Amino acid sequence: MIYALLGVAAAFCAFIQWGDEIPLPNFDDVNQKQAKYIHNVNKRAEKEKFKKTKFNRNPSGFMTVEEYELLSVPKDRMTVEIEVPKNPTPADMVYVPQPAYKIVKYNNPPGVAEISLNKTFYQKRQQNAQGIVSPDFSKLVYPSVYYYPDSASTACDLFVINLEEAKSNLDKILTANVIHRLAEPILSTDKNIDNYYTFRTITPVDFSSDGSKLLVKEKIGNTKDGIWKTTPVVYDFITNVSYSLVEVRDAIAYYWEENEGLKLEDKRWDVYPLGFAADNPDWVIVNAFAYTGEIPVNLGTWTVNYKGEQSRLLTFKTDAVNISMNGYKLVKEGVVQPNITEREEKQLKHIEKLQKKKKKEEDKIYVKDLEASYKAKVKEMDKEFKEQQKDYKLRKRIQGSTSGNEVLIKYNEIKEKQELKEQQRLEKLKQKELKRLEREKTKNSVNN
Repeated sequence: MIYALLGVAAAFCAFIQWGDEIPLPNFDDVNQKQAKYIHNVNKRAEKEKFKKTKFNRNPSGFMTVEEYELLSVPKDRMTVEIEVPKNPTPADMVYVPQPAYKIVKYNNPPGVAEISLNKTFYQKRQQNAQGIVSPDFSKLVYPSVYYYPDSASTACDLFVINLEEAKSNLDKILTANVIHRLAEPILSTDKNIDNYYTFRTITPVDFSSDGSKLLVKEKIGNTKDGIWKTTPVVYDFITNVSYSLVEVRDAIAYYWEENEGLKLEDKRWDVYPLGFAADNPDWVIVNAFAYTGEIPVNLGTWTVNYKGEQSRLLTFKTDAVNISMNGYKLVKEGVVQPNITEREEKQLKHIEKLQKKKKKEEDKIYVKDLEASYKAKVKEMDKEFKEQQKDYKLRKRIQGSTSGNEVLIKYNEIKEKQELKEQQRLEKLKQKELKRLEREKTKNSVNN
């Protein structure tokens, strides 16, 4: 115990004797170390940002929640670009027949357009039917038919797709996609599914000559009983208003009851919209028939204003009516010749090869510029940090030699001298560069 106390006393005496040589903590150095640590953290964050940008130039599934939510924001469907799907060529085949298309009149002959449902309609429960293109190739209108298995009934909507302008007429139709359709249909049938086996469809008949109006026929019937009624409907694209031409049916029924004593309400009859009149696009032509079980009876060809006004009988001879044909559609026209397909395939492969090479070069330049930008940013951060440390040491040195307002005055004086010296240095560099450019200009003029 005595020796332990003597050891403690000796250590205390040594501390008193040599205390001046023990280093004390420098709090200013702590501030500098903290600033350097923050600077290194910022540099590391900049490096991570550079690596992340370089890695994400080819999209991958790795992302943060914020990035996922940003990419999940709903986009305007009208601005989404859709690539035309390409049929893959099998490795063991040189030639794959490609269908050829051509543009023809839609309503030819007048009034024959009908919706044709394929075998898979009742399995998929929806089908997009044949579309009709306006005379100026600015829009495509198509019906979408729905099947409800609970009641074995159908309903229909009529949608519009605005076609792209900077393409040929054929490409406009080929590249039309339902994702670019307007959100709301312009016409719709009743979607009540209480009546079993009831079908309701809307079939485009034709556009007017100026493309401002569309004539359609709404059919209502029963799959076990046939068609009940067909109603012509005109949609005005200028006013966005539709007109149901039910008045023409009333006019036909009234005419036959007054002149022939025939009550059509007790008979099975219907109308067939044929199109717009060739001499007046504001008038719609319809033909009426009565069913007899054998040959239908012609009830006359009638005309009515597109708003459903002033119905009148034209003739009982359908050949005497002049009907315009304005809308267009696509039909298959055989297949492309093998030599044409093979030539196009070689051209496409050459183009794809050039595009890949160009994309690779662009990616290389992008990475190079990205790296240069990162290095320039880090260099600027180092320079800024160096200036801050230099400024900090200057303030510290001035505070150690002066006091009061003299600190700020002396600091401003030194900073002005430093800025003046830096400006002079930059001016010398500028003059040196101008002289170099002048020498190169003189040398080039002499050589030429």
